[in-house]
Amino acid sequence: MAVKAFLFDFNGVIINDESLHEELTNQLLLEENLRPKQGEFKKFCLGRNDRGCIYDLFTHRGRLVSETYFNELIKRKSKLYLERLLSYNQLPIYGDVKEFLYQVKDINLIMAIVSGAVRSEIDTVLRCLELTDFFSVIIAGDDIQSSKPDPDGYLLAINRLNQKFPELSLTIKDCIAVEDTPAGIQSAKRAGIPVIGVANTYPLHMLQRQANWAVDYLMDLELDRL
Repeated sequence: MAVKAFLFDFNGVIINDESLHEELTNQLLLEENLRPKQGEFKKFCLGRNDRGCIYDLFTHRGRLVSETYFNELIKRKSKLYLERLLSYNQLPIYGDVKEFLYQVKDINLIMAIVSGAVRSEIDTVLRCLELTDFFSVIIAGDDIQSSKPDPDGYLLAINRLNQKFPELSLTIKDCIAVEDTPAGIQSAKRAGIPVIGVANTYPLHMLQRQANWAVDYLMDLELDRL
């Protein structure tokens, strides 16, 4: 397989912020007079965008809200996320991410992000980490209505990469996805894209059963073998 492009998830792969998302989601529930319950975030939110996460959490509790109010909830959580993130002295990036991105860049592979995160969150993190120029295309939660494990984000990423680099004639077989959750792995696989599972959020043995490859750390991946 001749790899031409790496498609990265964002939360849990580039930035170590899943615990922050859980904290802010629980805060949102409390502000709406809903007590957080153990295991709910993992069940409804890990690997999924805020739209899918919040909608399922509220529906599960029997709380129905209008589309307008629903969008306000998403905006409120994103605002809290950015405020908290920008208050840190150092962003919680995974230690080997930059080195791995440089390795991918050095062998002239295209890189993209396919995430359910809000675009302003992705842009802010990449700008602060000076990683913006690494990624040719970013698919964020603002770009699609569906959430992982649906494949729409990955299919849209390939479409936009082909628009930007028509000479590559990129197909799903030319790409590799990097994910940290079962929902993300299923999303890539439903798009037909081979996927690497990195054990940042779930243990390695769980990812080994679902991904094409599984590693403890990105730098464990031997690029010359792909």
